[in-house]
Amino acid sequence: MPKVDVYNIKGKKVSDIELNDEVFGIKPNETIVHSVLVNYMANQRQGTGNTQTRAEARGGGRKPWRQKGTGRARQGSIRAPHWVGGGVALGPKPRDFSYTLNKKEKRLAIKSVLSSKVLESNLVVLDKLSFEEIKTKQMVEALGNLKIEDKTLIVLPEPNKNVQRSSKNIPGVKTSLVNTINVYDLLKHKKLILTVDSVKNLEEVYLNA
Repeated sequence: MPKVDVYNIKGKKVSDIELNDEVFGIKPNETIVHSVLVNYMANQRQGTGNTQTRAEARGGGRKPWRQKGTGRARQGSIRAPHWVGGGVALGPKPRDFSYTLNKKEKRLAIKSVLSSKVLESNLVVLDKLSFEEIKTKQMVEALGNLKIEDKTLIVLPEPNKNVQRSSKNIPGVKTSLVNTINVYDLLKHKKLILTVDSVKNLEEVYLNA
């Protein structure tokens, strides 16, 4: 089992914790991680792009000139795609880009990224994380004590308004909950901060998953 140090918000080591191999110690599956990431990004697409076809463009109901005898090329409508103001041929229409993946694939991807964080020494475990008031300065000081300067994802075991609001205005820092983490956020942020309770909750959720 991988063992990591546990710190307090002052940056002092207070203990260590053994992480479960099945959640934090597996061999990362890059193929699954890529598949789940692509799925997540596809599901975020709005799919609202829209262009008018020649049937939807206003006007063009009458043949602009007779078929023969004018010396010009034959035309059937001024709203054909090659006319200025005409309809768009094969343009985008509203559509749903989302699709589903197997739940086991999503969980394997999460475990793969968590294991990568451990292997790359980008996982920081805190004994607890709580503030008495909403104050950005407190979170900035905590990150400074932990010597964290990279983009950081803080995963909490349960909602904590003081912590979440205190980190909201810090560039590159995002808070999430154990039950709402996703591969995109884990990959986007280099550092991952967990509390001891978050580690236990993750192991409960993803053990044997």
